[in-house]
Amino acid sequence: MHRVGVLALDGVLPFELAITSRIFGAARGAAGERLYSVTTCSLDGGPVRTDADYELTVSHDASVLSAVDTVVVAPTHRLGPVKEDGRLPDALQEALAAVPFGTRIVAICTSTYVLAAAGLLDGRPATTHWREAERLQRMFPRVRVDPDVLFVDDGDVLTSAGAAAGIDLCLHLVRRDHGSEVANDVARACVVPPWREGGQAQYIRRPVPAPTTSGTAPTRAWVLERLAEPVSLADMAAHARVSVRTFTRHFRDEVGTSPGQWLIQQRVERARQLLETTDWPIDRIADSAGFGTGTSLRQHLQAALGVSPQTYRRTFHTAPVGSPAAADRGKPAPRMDPAA
Repeated sequence: MHRVGVLALDGVLPFELAITSRIFGAARGAAGERLYSVTTCSLDGGPVRTDADYELTVSHDASVLSAVDTVVVAPTHRLGPVKEDGRLPDALQEALAAVPFGTRIVAICTSTYVLAAAGLLDGRPATTHWREAERLQRMFPRVRVDPDVLFVDDGDVLTSAGAAAGIDLCLHLVRRDHGSEVANDVARACVVPPWREGGQAQYIRRPVPAPTTSGTAPTRAWVLERLAEPVSLADMAAHARVSVRTFTRHFRDEVGTSPGQWLIQQRVERARQLLETTDWPIDRIADSAGFGTGTSLRQHLQAALGVSPQTYRRTFHTAPVGSPAAADRGKPAPRMDPAA
């Protein structure tokens, strides 16, 4: 069982703190066994004030972080000297220093400041909430801050944007550790989208559509049932019963990307799932995902993930626990953030 330790600091944001236990706690193996254990701690083992109108009681101090496989630092707006002058308080510095080298470390939202102040992000790509990105970059110029993406996977150190982007990052880790099938089951159990690529924009710059605006969700569901077919933009607009121009505008307002880019993302996800769960030839997977040819699949997978279909399959193909392929899942994943 993969051990996850979550550090709750003073002023922790309750929603983001709960993400880790909710997502990892829902992950199950083929026999229904838990795949992760989650332990929440504070620096001293005492109660933690939240950003809401209540405190949280925890049963562990930060010493538990020295005996876990993944450390998650939950976000807070009360970072004090960390955000004011880039300095870690002594207790926090000691807690992070005790984490063994090679332990996977995750920062959600503003906790990216903590990893930056600890020197863990020097020379590495990272993200945080878009409102904090400029300040983070100014305070820590050695960090390669990307203000636009949902999350950045840099192997043993991962960072995310705010709020729901923490869900995307945790689902990404489940997918990285155990494959798409397990991650999709977790997403269904938590009633959240199963996959948003790390390089997707943090926020949509256009206003939220008015309630009277015709939604594109039914058309997106219709397309997902026909990924293997040659669906065009005109086909989507016809299904939505609007013009191509209107459909494209509504689609961007709701999804934050163009219909064509979204369709490619869904086909890449379908190809990933088939690479992980079947032994089909590459050409058959390409046809089922709507890419037509193996060459087209290779080009799109390389552009999205930076790896070939064969490399992706070797890393993530479903295998019995204890087999070499299963052991590979614990290794750093191929670069998943196209913006990095």
